[in-house]
Amino acid sequence: MLSREAIFVKNWKGSALGPVLAGAAAGAVNGLFGAGGGMVLVPLLTLCTDLEEDEVFPASVSVILPVCLVSLGAMALGGPLPWGEALPYLIGSAAGGVLVGLFGRKIPTVWLHRGLGLLILWGGVRYLC
Repeated sequence: MLSREAIFVKNWKGSALGPVLAGAAAGAVNGLFGAGGGMVLVPLLTLCTDLEEDEVFPASVSVILPVCLVSLGAMALGGPLPWGEALPYLIGSAAGGVLVGLFGRKIPTVWLHRGLGLLILWGGVRYLC
């Protein structure tokens, strides 16, 4: 049976291919589904880099923000954006982001991983049913 190290190359030894492919996967998921690039990026950053557990989520957010902006720009080229409907969600998301930015590092990393896993499973079951 293959080990995790046999499948994934830690730190990519200076190669840009792994990070580029991980970023492309996150961008594709974000562009196709409107969100969720972190669902791809967090596990890939955990498996494929030497980042510490508490560095993975901030690194993911720093990648996802520009990806979301690019997706937003691409969507805007296709027609008007529904800002009126999105505004309440933007306000709530901004408040949640500030709170987690201030207090998120106090949450044990294992809880964050489990929480993300549960959200992914819940979302998958919702869309299948």
